[in-house]
Amino acid sequence: MENLSSKRFKRNFVDTFPGDDSGDLHPRQTPGVLYSKAVPTAVRKPELVAWSAELADSLGIANPNPDDIQILGGNLITPTMYPYAACYAGHQFGNWAGQLGDGRAITLGEWENPNGNIWELQLKGAGPTAYSRRADGRAVLRSSVREYLMSETMHYLGIPTTRALALVTTGDMVTRDMFYDGRAADEPGAIVMRTAPSFLRFGNFEMLAARNEIDNLTQLVNWTIERFYPHLEGDEKVLHWFGEVVERTATMIVEWLRVGFVHGVMNTDNMSVLGLTIDYGPYSFLDNYDPDFTPNTTDLPGKRYAFGKQANIAYWNLSRLANALVPLISDMVKLESQLRRYEEFYWSKYYAMMANKLGMDGINNDDDVKLLAEFEKVLAAIQPDMTIFYQLLIDLPADLATEQDMLNFFRSSLYGDPEPTDVTQLYALVKSYQARLRANTCTKEDSLLRMRKANPRFILRNYLLHTAIEELQRGENNLFLKLQQALKDPYSKSHNEFFAIRPGWATQQAGCSMLSCSS
Repeated sequence: MENLSSKRFKRNFVDTFPGDDSGDLHPRQTPGVLYSKAVPTAVRKPELVAWSAELADSLGIANPNPDDIQILGGNLITPTMYPYAACYAGHQFGNWAGQLGDGRAITLGEWENPNGNIWELQLKGAGPTAYSRRADGRAVLRSSVREYLMSETMHYLGIPTTRALALVTTGDMVTRDMFYDGRAADEPGAIVMRTAPSFLRFGNFEMLAARNEIDNLTQLVNWTIERFYPHLEGDEKVLHWFGEVVERTATMIVEWLRVGFVHGVMNTDNMSVLGLTIDYGPYSFLDNYDPDFTPNTTDLPGKRYAFGKQANIAYWNLSRLANALVPLISDMVKLESQLRRYEEFYWSKYYAMMANKLGMDGINNDDDVKLLAEFEKVLAAIQPDMTIFYQLLIDLPADLATEQDMLNFFRSSLYGDPEPTDVTQLYALVKSYQARLRANTCTKEDSLLRMRKANPRFILRNYLLHTAIEELQRGENNLFLKLQQALKDPYSKSHNEFFAIRPGWATQQAGCSMLSCSS
């Protein structure tokens, strides 16, 4: 185990690619480079709020000493670190935004763990960079708690994600207009140290293609393949690499749908070429099952990034990455073929996932597909709590003799009284579903095991986060610590105090339902 302050960091990325070494933090365009040096801006009093001991152990990082906490706050840079902000572009809400870059994220360096694997360590909220545009590069406690807890929640749910190692408060106040409505207020500042094998996004490649920097684009693609896809070789390795990005993206989206996760801002600059969930802003889990729900106020009224649209948006984003790779792939037919494989990957993974959620031995024929469609239709009409509904489904009694019996059984998952016609449809669906289960080729025990592994019992609901953040702002951490513990065991019944529908007060409470991109 080594301390952050004594570790010899690697700097493969900055040694490989051209960058702006000036350290100038003035916002500007940076053509010809992939990064700009960005030394974190010191804060008044960094104090450790949270430390992910399990992640630290896997990385070989020792518990933080006083110098380490100064590093986490951006107050100390060791001689082997090279802090930088990456330059990338992106399509935001469907429109080309041009150069974006790390506006409030600064990578300190590359950490090699005891197994020889490399992880980037990055501070989010450590001050301005050349890509901060009109912003201050800071983060508030509210958004930092959300990123810290949610990235770890996703990890323990088994979903590909970046992770969070530490959370510190800065002792400084940061001014934020949470809903862009002229009601700016001072909030406690905070910084998250987040980590991933790489934070490379679709937008890194889009930027180079847009600037016609083909040599840099070629070098970045080859470096990415060599480092993260080393099994790919030969003349068509770039084509096959894109195909693997397509598959990883499909896998990630299906996993989001499995647990009811809504990212909220699926711009191409927020899409990882490693298939990781990245950049936790105005996200949410579904409470009531609404395919049209978006947690992002900036996404209104079009709801481009609503829960039920995420699969299609991922395909659209992949097509933007494909466009960026056109200069490197001579056969457009093959490139388009790899892109179109998304549908094949998505549906095969989606059907397998839904079969597990429902305890079925597979989606084996058209009748099974129709059953899934009926579940989608009825759940969207009744809008029960998604998490609780599927948990109840695990324990579905065989003897629900009447519609009222069925309604009483699912009552704890409902946010209101469903229409009689919807109740009738749900009852018919349940009966069809039970008949389908009787046709399973797997045992009942195996069916139940599949359901328990696929359906979380604990999710990190926005109202719980909101309450925990309010407590932390008052100097209390009881709920925060409880959530930090519960998220590590999301499939068990160990934390039943959180197994309840969203309370009525949270429906209209700011920060409990919808949030802005600054959240």
